[in-house]
Amino acid sequence: MNILITGCAGFIGFNLCSSLLKNKNNKIIGIDNINNYYSTKLKKDRLKILQKSKNFKFYKKDLKNYNSIFKIFKSNKIKIIYHLAAQAGVRYSIDNPKKYSDSNMVGFFNLLEISRIKNVKKIIYASSSSVYGESKIFPLNEKQRILPKNFYGLTKKINEQMAEIYSNYYKMKFIGLRFFTVYGEWGRPDMSIFKIIDASFRKKIFYLNNFGNHDRDFTYIGDVVNIIKKLKFSSKSNHKIYNIASNKPINLKKLIILISTLIPLPKIKSREMQKADVKKTHGDNKEVVNLTNYKKFCDIKSGLSRTINWYKSYYIKNN
Repeated sequence: MNILITGCAGFIGFNLCSSLLKNKNNKIIGIDNINNYYSTKLKKDRLKILQKSKNFKFYKKDLKNYNSIFKIFKSNKIKIIYHLAAQAGVRYSIDNPKKYSDSNMVGFFNLLEISRIKNVKKIIYASSSSVYGESKIFPLNEKQRILPKNFYGLTKKINEQMAEIYSNYYKMKFIGLRFFTVYGEWGRPDMSIFKIIDASFRKKIFYLNNFGNHDRDFTYIGDVVNIIKKLKFSSKSNHKIYNIASNKPINLKKLIILISTLIPLPKIKSREMQKADVKKTHGDNKEVVNLTNYKKFCDIKSGLSRTINWYKSYYIKNN
């Protein structure tokens, strides 16, 4: 089956590609613009692994370039799309809103419109827990009102609305995934778990936002990939949205204590809550668990241990 995965050099995209390529019947068409939001070396190293497979074809393209993306569709008979490309980062969106508009809105529109024209009817796309904003209702569930607090979250809310309209007018099938703080092997260097581990090994300062009074629903990448692979399109609705969450939030102070049982802690400096941040995330995952029957979520300590082992193998042994 020909599968298009956008953001194939990104954290979730790479891990999904790697897993799907284990099935020799899958042929992956990967798109990524390799932007410099974080280390391009990390992205290129992920790509090198994927390119070892003869069933992986890569295009270094930007989704905002309509004609370039159209040519890819024209050259490949695509059956299903996993849209995981995006300009990520909450705080970065405050100073760089145009990058989010170009990537997350224009890019997504181009993908939808070309899919409509080329008759690609099935799209699974990345949304975010950021659509919920600063909620007082926990756990966060897919039916409650969403009110993003930052521009990144707003672009993801608009993505959901765009998918809803295309599903209604053009009978295309969509599944939207509200990811909650994904971590694990090959993870993003801008995320808190990575930053703590990195600060420990490099003897740097880790800045603890909001004095550690944050709760986060950390969700292990292996669970995320396994859930995505088990998703089924609804026969009753053309557009479904699911929380991809562990449903087990942890306070950042407790997270740091847990990490201290695995590696020495770095020097920590506490500071005030940062712009566009939220105090708590906690996703209700009942909907996706009922759909996929996936229940064996990785516990946080095991996930941290795997992440640390990968960090050492990639960053320490290679330097």
